[in-house]
Amino acid sequence: MTGTLESALRRRIDGGGKCLVPYVTGGYPGWVDSLRACAANGADAIEIGIPFSDPVMDGPVIQQSSQVALEAGATPVSILQEVRTLDVGIPLAVMCYYNTVFHAGHERFASDLRAAGVVAAIVPDLPLEEAGDWCAAADAAGVETVMLAAPTAPDERLPRVTARARGFVYSVGLLGVTGERTSLSSTATALAARVKKVTAMPVLVGVGVSNAEQAVEACRVADGVIMGASVVRRMIEEGPDAVGDFVGGVRRALDGATW
Repeated sequence: MTGTLESALRRRIDGGGKCLVPYVTGGYPGWVDSLRACAANGADAIEIGIPFSDPVMDGPVIQQSSQVALEAGATPVSILQEVRTLDVGIPLAVMCYYNTVFHAGHERFASDLRAAGVVAAIVPDLPLEEAGDWCAAADAAGVETVMLAAPTAPDERLPRVTARARGFVYSVGLLGVTGERTSLSSTATALAARVKKVTAMPVLVGVGVSNAEQAVEACRVADGVIMGASVVRRMIEEGPDAVGDFVGGVRRALDGATW
C-alpha cells in the first residue's frame, strides 16, 4: 500500500512536476517558523533532522545547527512534541541516526513518530542488511523507511535497496558529507539514472544539491531533490524568511523548467 509520503510525491510527479524536499534541523532556534516557511513556499515534504552528537553524514553547516540545538536542550522527545502541534499540510519525515532509534527501541520510536504525525524516517547509518527489525516496526506503525542508495553501490545491490524502500529512494549525490558545492557532482545524475532503471519508486537526489540551477540539473534525471545545507545555512544566517525565499526560488525554477 502506498504511504502518505510516497502518495504526495507521486501527485507532483504524475502532474509533470519535480519534487522538492527541504531539510530543517529540529530544535534549532526558529526551526518551526523555517519549517512553516518551507511548506508555504512549495515544498512537497520536509525532512526534520533530529540532532545527534556524532552526525557522520553531516557537514559543517548542519553539524553547527545540530550543536546549537543540542546546547539549547533539544531532544528527540522535545522535537516530536513540537511536531505534534504542527499542521503544515504536507508530509513530515525525520532524519536521525540509528543510535536514536536503538535507544528508544524500534517499536516505541516508530509509534512515537506516527503519534507525532511523522510519516517517514531516514536512518542513514543503518545498512540494508541490518535494517530488518526497524523496517518491520516502522511498517507496522505506518512509517515509511526511506532507503539510501550510495554511489559506490554495485548494480546488483540497487534492486534490493529499492525493494525495501518506502516513500522514496534517496539517491546520494556524492561520496562525503552534506554541504554546499559550486557544481553538481557527476555522480549525482549517474547514480539517479542507475536507480531509475530498477524501480518505479520516486527517486530523489540529496547531498550536494546546493541551488536552484543544480536542482534543475539533478531533476533532468531524478524525480526530485532534497536540499539541506543550503536551507540550514539560510536559517542560521538570516532566519525563516530567507529560508522561505530560497525554497520558493527553487520551486519556481523547477516549475519553470521544461522536462
